[in-house]
Amino acid sequence: MRIGVLTGGGDCPGLNAVIRAVVRKGVEVYGHEFVGFRNGWRGPIEGLTKPLGLDQVEDILTRGGTILGSSRTNPYKTEGGVDAIRATLADQGVDALVAIGGEDTLGVAKRLTDDGIGVVGVPKTIDNDLNATDYTFGFDTAVHIATEAIDRLRTTAESHHRALVVEVMGRHAGWIALHSGLAGGANVILTPEREFDIDQVVGWVERRFEREYAPIIVVAEGAVPKGGEAVLSHGEKDAFGHVRLGGVGNWLAEEIATRTGKESRAVVLGHVQRGGTPTAYDRVLATRFGLHAIDAVHDSDFGVMVALRGTDIVRVKLAEATAELKTVPASRYAEAEVFFG
Repeated sequence: MRIGVLTGGGDCPGLNAVIRAVVRKGVEVYGHEFVGFRNGWRGPIEGLTKPLGLDQVEDILTRGGTILGSSRTNPYKTEGGVDAIRATLADQGVDALVAIGGEDTLGVAKRLTDDGIGVVGVPKTIDNDLNATDYTFGFDTAVHIATEAIDRLRTTAESHHRALVVEVMGRHAGWIALHSGLAGGANVILTPEREFDIDQVVGWVERRFEREYAPIIVVAEGAVPKGGEAVLSHGEKDAFGHVRLGGVGNWLAEEIATRTGKESRAVVLGHVQRGGTPTAYDRVLATRFGLHAIDAVHDSDFGVMVALRGTDIVRVKLAEATAELKTVPASRYAEAEVFFG
């Protein structure tokens, strides 16, 4: 069997670990051949390929990013995109695809399966918002990076008696904000799942100052004040209809400074959360996902995604995995509220 592999959407620590595991087991256990498609779904649309054998995956386990490149290309928004994929697969002699990505990439994988192309999905997102899996690789690394940043910012905040707002990624789900905020001892955590009251936030900040401590506020990029709207960096949309968020941290810092009279600064972590080498946890999870994904391909069990349930790797239908996002439940947010103020 000849198998194509691609990575789509935002880059993420652990992608190379998946590629390595898929190829190593595919070649050494099953005797399959592989071809890499470059730059997400653009690869099979435009015929952009890369050799993918044992030599190419030898030393990539610890590397961040993806050796295959990525993009946010949507074949269903590209004229003739699906037909072009069929033609490329036929030309390359590819029997099946392993698609590594988040909700958008796997949403395309589900539609392609419905259209008769064999695809197995691997869940990737630092936001941890893919349904049907307990965790996605990349999330642990992003949380570690955000937590380290909070730890470092706390010392300068205390030294200068200022409030510090840390903006982390999280368009629709606040898992990074919740976990890094709890781990970093934040005094306020704001997530997209729950609109926040700016007066209440200011009250928490003032209470912290009264105790002669510097407040740390962690806010997800998609968090919205009551009666307000998400803050956009610009209004343009990508091929999946997403606008680029960014700016709520700076807005919040200005509001806090104006209302309290205290110095307040914002730090936007941005893409640093995606970069660098994956944590040990993410390397292991990504490797296990890759091993089980090639098993599914070998079994011709298409239209599925590998997922973590407890400590086991299972197969779930792509339709289930992409039906809705996994967001932070109210009970989890309530746990964190104990530490606000």
